[in-house]
Amino acid sequence: MSQNQKRQIKLGAFIPATGHHVAAWRHPEGQADGGHSFEHYKRIALAAEAAKFDMLFLADSAAVWGGGKDEETLSLSARGAHFEPITLLSALSAVTTNIGLTATVTTTYNEPYHLARKFASLDHLSGGRAGWNLVTSANQAEAQNFGLDEHVAHANRYERAEEFIDVVTGLWDSWEDDAFLHDQEAGRFFDPDKLHTLHHKGKHFKVRGPLNVARPVQGHPVKVQAGSSDPGKELAARTAEVIFTAHQTTADAQAFYADVKGRLVKYGRHPDELKIMPGIFPVVGRTQDEAEDKFAKIQDLIQPAVGLSLLSSMIGGFDLTQYDPDGPLPELPPSNGGKSRQVLLFELARRENLTIRQLYLRIAGARGHKQIVGTPTSIADLLEEWFTQGAADGFNIMPPVLPVSLTDFIELVIPELRRRGLFRTEYEGRTLRENLGLQRPINRNLLQPQEAAA
Repeated sequence: MSQNQKRQIKLGAFIPATGHHVAAWRHPEGQADGGHSFEHYKRIALAAEAAKFDMLFLADSAAVWGGGKDEETLSLSARGAHFEPITLLSALSAVTTNIGLTATVTTTYNEPYHLARKFASLDHLSGGRAGWNLVTSANQAEAQNFGLDEHVAHANRYERAEEFIDVVTGLWDSWEDDAFLHDQEAGRFFDPDKLHTLHHKGKHFKVRGPLNVARPVQGHPVKVQAGSSDPGKELAARTAEVIFTAHQTTADAQAFYADVKGRLVKYGRHPDELKIMPGIFPVVGRTQDEAEDKFAKIQDLIQPAVGLSLLSSMIGGFDLTQYDPDGPLPELPPSNGGKSRQVLLFELARRENLTIRQLYLRIAGARGHKQIVGTPTSIADLLEEWFTQGAADGFNIMPPVLPVSLTDFIELVIPELRRRGLFRTEYEGRTLRENLGLQRPINRNLLQPQEAAA
């Protein structure tokens, strides 16, 4: 970013099938079958692109959330089925031009070669708009779909992830940018001197390579992470370019921002090489009363069994049905699922003295992310405060109900951000990296040994 260029907010559109609120699928303005409607996703993608969002973001899990425990309760929610994200984003790449396409794929129950090939392909199909959200699987039900009885231990998941990302980035560097000659007259398809075989041998993986896809348009698809545990922050400081994270207070967001940015220096990285984008769950009304009325109406759609099931899964898979819902959250052991989210929810419950019922009602939409019910001005005020006070580089917007809540944000909040000079009116470039202000990585095989080690 040049000295004359004003720093602006980066925005992701986080688009689960029907919306982020657990009762979104029941809302009269929602689309209950959104998870299996390409036209639904297409309309959302085109609207977000017209509004100049940096990226679409799709979460994913290799298992039904909550499946195998209480199918009757599961049938009351919309978490049962949706498109596989790489397939969906590949289709969306054909109908969009500028918006980034970011998907969650776990390192715990995938192999590096498969993942590297899929994201390299998506980056070519989209002309350089792919992003990979690296996770280590918080959903413990995934284990049983991959030959295991129990979820892999948290520490082991991160150890595997450390090696996994090194293999993936090494495979993306299999070919130099100009390796493919396509010289029909001379009969030379590629320059063999510009092909680099990985020959990786580590604790978790043995991968020869090379990748059978040309080097991605962006060099590497943008690397995104969502872990906020200490191992997650360390992995992000070494490898991530975007972090999606959850915070309830400005102070917590500032502390996280300073912590992670401060870790970059030991990896030879500049703070601008990592964009921190907390999740924001906005309920937007033209007046405060209108916003509160919208929120009350969707909260009224929450079925108690679904709310309790959601909270149980988010605190680590512990069954809360044996406890009084109008009593306090019990003391529970550390989770082997998502550790940072479990800590956040316990702290929220204790700080505000919430019962189990009050807590599941509180997280039914934002799932631990910052929830704000208000006017365009009050929502823009919060975003500006976090952005200017060292708490965020941008935000991952979590619409309560799709598509209507995303439309509300686009039509009401984005004009206010633009009025303040905080958000773009046009894309800066063609690729996701260009729009996020991230450098294109140099192929590691062209670096000097000391540079490659750093």
